[in-house]
Amino acid sequence: MIDQQIFVSAYRLMYTAKTMAEIYEANRQVCKYVHSTSRGHEAIQLATAFQLLNCDYVSPYYRDDCMMLGMGYEPYDLMLQLLTKAGDSFSGGRSYYSHPNSLNPDRPKIIHQSSATGMQAIPTTGIAQGLQYLESIYSPRLQKGPNDENPLVICSLGDSSITEGEVSEAFQFAVLKKLPVIYLVQDNQWGISVSSSESRTMDAYEYAEGFKGMERMRVDGTDFKKSYKAMGQVIRDVRLNRRPWIVHAKVSLLNHHTSGVRKEFYRSDDDLAKHAKNDPIPKLRHLLLQKGLHEDIILQLEQKVVMQVEQDFKKAIESPDPSPTSVMEHVFAPTTVSEEKGEREPEGREKIMMVDAALFAIREIMEEDENCIFFGQDVGRRLGGVFREAATLAEQFGDHRVFNTAIQEAYIIGSTLGLNAVGIKPIVEVQFADYIYPGFNQLVTEISKSCYLSMGKFPAGAIIRVPIGAYGGGGPYHSGCIETTLLSIKGIKIAYPSNAADMKGLMKAAYLDPNPVVMLEHKGLYWSKVPGTEDAKRAEPSYDYILPFGKANIVLSVNDHRLEEGSTCCVVTYGMGVYWAKKAAQKFPGQVEVIDLRTLYPLDEELVFESVKKHGKCLVLTEEQMNNSFAEALAGRISKNCFQYLDAPVEVLGALDLPAVPLNIILEETMLPNAKKTADVLEKLINY
Repeated sequence: MIDQQIFVSAYRLMYTAKTMAEIYEANRQVCKYVHSTSRGHEAIQLATAFQLLNCDYVSPYYRDDCMMLGMGYEPYDLMLQLLTKAGDSFSGGRSYYSHPNSLNPDRPKIIHQSSATGMQAIPTTGIAQGLQYLESIYSPRLQKGPNDENPLVICSLGDSSITEGEVSEAFQFAVLKKLPVIYLVQDNQWGISVSSSESRTMDAYEYAEGFKGMERMRVDGTDFKKSYKAMGQVIRDVRLNRRPWIVHAKVSLLNHHTSGVRKEFYRSDDDLAKHAKNDPIPKLRHLLLQKGLHEDIILQLEQKVVMQVEQDFKKAIESPDPSPTSVMEHVFAPTTVSEEKGEREPEGREKIMMVDAALFAIREIMEEDENCIFFGQDVGRRLGGVFREAATLAEQFGDHRVFNTAIQEAYIIGSTLGLNAVGIKPIVEVQFADYIYPGFNQLVTEISKSCYLSMGKFPAGAIIRVPIGAYGGGGPYHSGCIETTLLSIKGIKIAYPSNAADMKGLMKAAYLDPNPVVMLEHKGLYWSKVPGTEDAKRAEPSYDYILPFGKANIVLSVNDHRLEEGSTCCVVTYGMGVYWAKKAAQKFPGQVEVIDLRTLYPLDEELVFESVKKHGKCLVLTEEQMNNSFAEALAGRISKNCFQYLDAPVEVLGALDLPAVPLNIILEETMLPNAKKTADVLEKLINY
């Protein structure tokens, strides 16, 4: 039996959501930012919200304002975000209405929510993955309910989002690992102006049949009583049996798609009338009357709701806007690593290869922190990575901490946000730089924006390892450089070590950094197999060695006499470019200073500008295709900031402007920079 007070509370909040939608519509000039409302979806949203605990996690989507009311948020809380006010506790005026995030200890937790349709499925499934891991190690970090209930995860979606490929990746992982996640799919038969019959041959319930192990249920999402019982059954099952479910709720769309895409633009009167017949509010009102609640009581309740909504709206309008000075806050969470620490070159240590430096760093991290896990394609027990960069880790730490994934770059990258939200620090790997692009949606829409749009609540700390670069006939899909594309994404940090000591120090710093870090690791330097790269091997730094981001290194200095006579120049480079530059500099003894950037973001502009001002001549050297590259952008920045000190135009050398690296070794060598090409540019610069 459902307590009558639950029905009354549901009606009050349904009527609240309806009144909010009406007041927004009546004040369109004030409510100028695009928004959606829950009209027609209220019953299933409240039926879900009422049965969640503070140990749970939920990812509402942009139409879930009634779900937010059901979890205890006031209209005023939501209106502050609607009007982008400074007091918006979710995003401080940065994000849209019903795009919440919360760490409120008394309510279900909500990670950063984006507007990209269906993209929340992967990070939210990552939360369930993290909860399962915490359960497996009996972690005290695992929060349970007041009566020792197991936590669960709700991922709310519209039915049209099910056609997204990344939703499929989330489903695949959820059923494979038997995760405690409920995918609540609200099906109102529309995308924006696209009807369900135009866009898909099956709904979410039918689609889920193809995912073996996915439990599923249909429910009339406009009927609160049926919805409450259905969600209660599913929630109890997930708390007990720890397995994934899809709940497919048929609902009505009674309002506009958004305030900017209005129902009268594309919907017929017949369609609107059909949906209006299933309005959840009259249905529940009729049920309350049947249960003996007097009409006058209902009218009084409605009047109180209208008064509260009007008061909250007036108060929200009058609240202050954000200060312009806040616009740069929360791009990154602060890191504790600011100084180089530990021994970089301990006495008596043998030199190790870069690939081993990464392996040893991760091993030490995992020994120290049981909340660190490592996963990606082929990194598990049998192979330990295609470059053996994870060799022996699974044997040492177990398959629950080091494991293979399917070919799912989006899941590998996007799940790190959810994992981090529950206290797991993931290290993940994309097998080759050329294959990172399927994961870019997650990197751009979810991970990079999470800290900024959540005002620092969810900074998405993770290490994403990416083997990169060309050598020895890797070909067009195993040799590419992607740093320029990555650097166009704001909100992530990027390291590019050129030797074993830097690799270990930067890996340790990346782990201590609460922000997302991409580690670009040149395949040609892993084992120093490329002639001239023997110096990439270094004595293994100490266990506690840490190298902060944003600190470039002078790896080759000039002769003071040459500097005084004005016949020197500097090379600003990274990765394989360090070795081309050092080899080329042998032709000009004492005349070339080589700066290894080590991290591309943050960038050590101070050292770069200081060097350029000292020498007056500069070459920016990259392995990437040169035009429109990071190297060209850096050259422009150098020219602007050092203009009065320059004795020659800033030169840039990179690969030929080709769509891909050719497989044939002769063609590959023709495309790429090398020591000779570098020396030719240096000779021109020095003799300018």
